[in-house]
Amino acid sequence: MRKISASELGAFLYCQRSWWYALQGEKSENQPEMDLGSQVHQSHSRTVKQSQLFQWVGLVLLIAGVCLLIWSLLS
Repeated sequence: MRKISASELGAFLYCQRSWWYALQGEKSENQPEMDLGSQVHQSHSRTVKQSQLFQWVGLVLLIAGVCLLIWSLLS
C-alpha cells in the first residue's frame, strides 16, 4: 500500500478526474497557464517579502529617530 501525500489528497478533493489523469501520467493541457501562474505567485511572494523588509527597516529607523530625539532633549 502506497502513502498518499497531503497535496495528492488536495488534488483529489479538488478534481477527481484531474487526480486520476495525473496518476496515469497524463500531462496537463494548460501547462503554459499553470507555469505563468507559478511565475505570478513567485513574483508576488518576492514583493511581499520586500515590503516586510521595508517595514522592519522603517521600524528600526523610527526607533532610532525617537532615541535620537530623546537624547537631544536630555542633552
